[in-house]
Amino acid sequence: MNDSQTQRGAGVPDGLERLWTPHRMAYIQGENKPTGPDYDPVGCPFCEMPKLSDDEGLIVARGVLVYCVLNLYPYNAGHLMVCPYRHVPDYTDLDEPEVAELGAFTQRAMRVVRRISGAHGFNIGMNQGKVAGAGIAGHLHQHLVPRWGGDGNFMPIIGRTRVLPELLSDTRRLFAEAWDTA
Repeated sequence: MNDSQTQRGAGVPDGLERLWTPHRMAYIQGENKPTGPDYDPVGCPFCEMPKLSDDEGLIVARGVLVYCVLNLYPYNAGHLMVCPYRHVPDYTDLDEPEVAELGAFTQRAMRVVRRISGAHGFNIGMNQGKVAGAGIAGHLHQHLVPRWGGDGNFMPIIGRTRVLPELLSDTRRLFAEAWDTA
């Protein structure tokens, strides 16, 4: 906001700086984001990502039944998701081999993130259904969010802004290179 807008009464100065991120509006408004558990998998981002190259899809590793991908809208640096290839909305829809590989990929992802980023801990979980906060409720995905002591600062809490220290493509490359030795 400029001085002339403030002087016309368009706002009262409060001493806070503003960091404008209009590119995030597409995500906030859910542009092109499927939401229901019964939506057609055509166009589902978790079904489409494996069709891309690892670089384009931000895929860290591919398994037989699941894959590991960086979150395009991360809560913290190194925020990964483990997704089954199969388009299912609920954890109870996975068969035993899918559950086993999802668990093994989660363990390996934790080892990779600890080795590369020195994470002190993790938040790991699934939002099952739109009412539980699933942004894409029709395709199960497990979040793995690295945490560090003191990582909760004023930027996301007050500024509603995430500060990420490296480009997603660089993080993907480092994690992918470390995957086979984790």
